Amino acid sequence: MRAAGVTLPKDKRIAIALTYIKGIGKTSAVHILQKAHVSDDVRVKDLKQDEEDRLRMIVEKEYKTEGDLTRETLLNVKRLTEIKAYRGIRHARHLPVRGQKTKTNNRTVRGNVRKSAGSGRKPAAQKT
Repeated sequence: MRAAGVTLPKDKRIAIALTYIKGIGKTSAVHILQKAHVSDDVRVKDLKQDEEDRLRMIVEKEYKTEGDLTRETLLNVKRLTEIKAYRGIRHARHLPVRGQKTKTNNRTVRGNVRKSAGSGRKPAAQKT
């Protein structure tokens, strides 16, 4: 089954498979299944065609997913950067935005470019 441009895994329960779509978590998946009147225990491969269609319609009409969600997030960050808001400056400098400390433990934002503290001197040439 495909929904919002994502192929859902066939052997998973539908409640879990819906979470493979960006923008839909466990709670949203349960709400979608209740609206579509589909049991959350059924596997994706066991869904009937009308159930698939109902799920697809609810996901595409009522939820912002995948590309639209990514685009909106990027536009929000761009807006913050353009108006020179504090959060926008933190985004532009690749630093933590939500008040975390920066002396240590901000590898997630800055990437894994560790600089070791050495003497600053190059090692002496090897004698042969």
